Amino acid sequence: MANPDDHALRQIFADTRTIAVVGASDKPSRPSNQIYSYLLRSGQYQVFPVNPTISDIAGAKVYSRLADLPVVPDMVDVFRRFDDLPSVLADVLALDPHPKTLWLQEGLWHEKVGRDAEAAGLQVVMDRCLMVEHARLR
Repeated sequence: MANPDDHALRQIFADTRTIAVVGASDKPSRPSNQIYSYLLRSGQYQVFPVNPTISDIAGAKVYSRLADLPVVPDMVDVFRRFDDLPSVLADVLALDPHPKTLWLQEGLWHEKVGRDAEAAGLQVVMDRCLMVEHARLR
């Protein structure tokens, strides 16, 4: 399984309006917080932090589960452990309609999750930093 090329990544970014950050942290030193903040600052996206262990990030409401979001996000950006990825995909696929893109952050590569997500019609990006790729392709 291969990641999308630069042309496809540009199209993903252009087609995305809403992003859920699963595993978002309220700790500014954590990559998930830095990327959540970057996405907000970009002004291009409506961003929803998802984490059942915290209630807010800098005053913004944090949702416990993807199913609790007020909209189905176009993209789900995942900061979770490898072993949690199948359950994250199950949560993604339970949304109707499905999000367009599943993005597994740098360090996360799961062949079965990627294949299953693609089989369900999602675009999949694995082991790439959303912030780095977005800034590089802007």
